[in-house]
Amino acid sequence: MHVIVIGAGLGGLCLAQRLRQDGISVSVHEQDPTPVFRDQGYRLHINADGRRALEHALPPRLWRLFLATAGTPGPRSVFLDEQLVPRWTAEAEPGPAPLAVDRLTLRQILLSGLDDIVTFGKTCTGFETTPTDAVATTNSRITAHFADGSTVTGDVLVAADGVNSVIRRQLLPHARVVDTGLRQLYGKIPLNDQTRELFSDDMFNVFTAIVGPRNAFIGVAPVEFPEPIHQAVLRHAPAVRLRAVQDYMTCSFGIRGEHLPRTDDELHRMTGAELRAMVLDLIDSWHPRVRRIVQEWDPASIFPAVLRTSVPIEAWPTTAVTLLGDAIHAMSPAGGVGANTALRDAATLADALNKAAHGRPLVTALRDYETATIDYGFAAVRASADNGHRFLGQNPLPTA
Repeated sequence: MHVIVIGAGLGGLCLAQRLRQDGISVSVHEQDPTPVFRDQGYRLHINADGRRALEHALPPRLWRLFLATAGTPGPRSVFLDEQLVPRWTAEAEPGPAPLAVDRLTLRQILLSGLDDIVTFGKTCTGFETTPTDAVATTNSRITAHFADGSTVTGDVLVAADGVNSVIRRQLLPHARVVDTGLRQLYGKIPLNDQTRELFSDDMFNVFTAIVGPRNAFIGVAPVEFPEPIHQAVLRHAPAVRLRAVQDYMTCSFGIRGEHLPRTDDELHRMTGAELRAMVLDLIDSWHPRVRRIVQEWDPASIFPAVLRTSVPIEAWPTTAVTLLGDAIHAMSPAGGVGANTALRDAATLADALNKAAHGRPLVTALRDYETATIDYGFAAVRASADNGHRFLGQNPLPTA
């Protein structure tokens, strides 16, 4: 059995690591020319689901390196108003302590040892199924087509190509991804002796949301490495190459699009300094310390994003083409579990494919996976949309 994975994001790479551990042939094809081609965010919160998936997927040396590069923030999520008056606090769920990791550092760890199976600069344009007998289900070959004219053929095709998945559009043309109405600007603030003084102890928890008029919000969360990255690499996996990253506070600003003075196209053409100045104008009446935090945004780190969400759908007929992560259940960041759900998908799908490799009918195994991800994945979509609607003014999730 050969598994084709379209997309080298966290979920696709976690799946590839696990399949390689299980001795299953896999190749990964990513449209970006390099892993650092575009900004995809900074800090990630890793919960128990994500932690289990990574522990089972990574070889021991890489798992130890992951732990050595993961910070442990305070366990709470804290909500303040724009004058920094506490509103409420949400305690972490029971279980392992949540971790705070740098997205690119985690992606580089997940890429380690996969040089021979991951190809960049491969834009998938679609797929075709070729039956090897009269029934194009259990006995069929899947061919993925790429913009450069090349193809790859295998037994399973996994769409891990994100919210704009070309595989989803072909396989499930009725599946919808809709605008939440929210726009978010992501950036980060280097943590040093001067900037640390801007953040109270409560702001070093899992997440702190500062919510003001019209549901505008500033979100901050720490990324603090237990030790310098180069020391962690030398101790656990000297052959791995990780980019040096210093401690930082991720800082984002969100608001409904109609409350911004710029269109989406204009936002994407603005410089980081211009985006920062726009936010400072929008929070002119907020607590001076919040304004000082935004003033410390690194302009080179700031980029805008249109927040979108999938609309849950009913189960579809299972074939040898399946979906993972944002390709099937993109969600608002209001729930803080998007990346963890993708990692959970990777673990669940790897288990299903391992069973298929050992005799379980392939489509039966994939149906088990899809039943599971439809359940927990769309539950996460609904919970994230509900949080976003109640606290941040997100559009209600469509029901059909």
